[in-house]
Amino acid sequence: MEAIAQKIKGVQDMKRVITYGTFDLLHYGHINLLKRAKALGEYLIVVLSSDEFNWNEKHKKCYFTYEQRKALVEAVRYVDLVIPEESWEQKRKDMHEYHIDTFVMGDDWKGKFDFLKEEGVEVVYLPRTPEISSSQIKNDLSDTPGVGKSKTNHDDINADPGK
Repeated sequence: MEAIAQKIKGVQDMKRVITYGTFDLLHYGHINLLKRAKALGEYLIVVLSSDEFNWNEKHKKCYFTYEQRKALVEAVRYVDLVIPEESWEQKRKDMHEYHIDTFVMGDDWKGKFDFLKEEGVEVVYLPRTPEISSSQIKNDLSDTPGVGKSKTNHDDINADPGK
């Protein structure tokens, strides 16, 4: 991680933005958040909750592993760097280690991270995309009988229309 911090430190003129999250079941609400966060600066760091942190501290089980979620988030064009979140306490350290200008979270956390202003960081709470959340997706799927099973037998499909 020290090498990553040094690389970022070398980008002196860029405004650096950081956000934290689990980003399980990546959806357009996540993309909206990342797009708006990136618009606040030139370099966006996403601190992705590790599997252990999610389970031990947040009491949250993820569908995708940390490595799978990391690959998904890294594929989003607004994201410049993904690093692991191992503890609640690392936020203060991250602000200095990665030379952060702006800390961004969803507005359901409003006020919870205002203490980071003491570290010289702007704290911004962005409105969530109202009609979507990972929890809502999980609830909708668990309430729908037969979800997850394909109704199509792939043997019955002619994938070559020329035949």
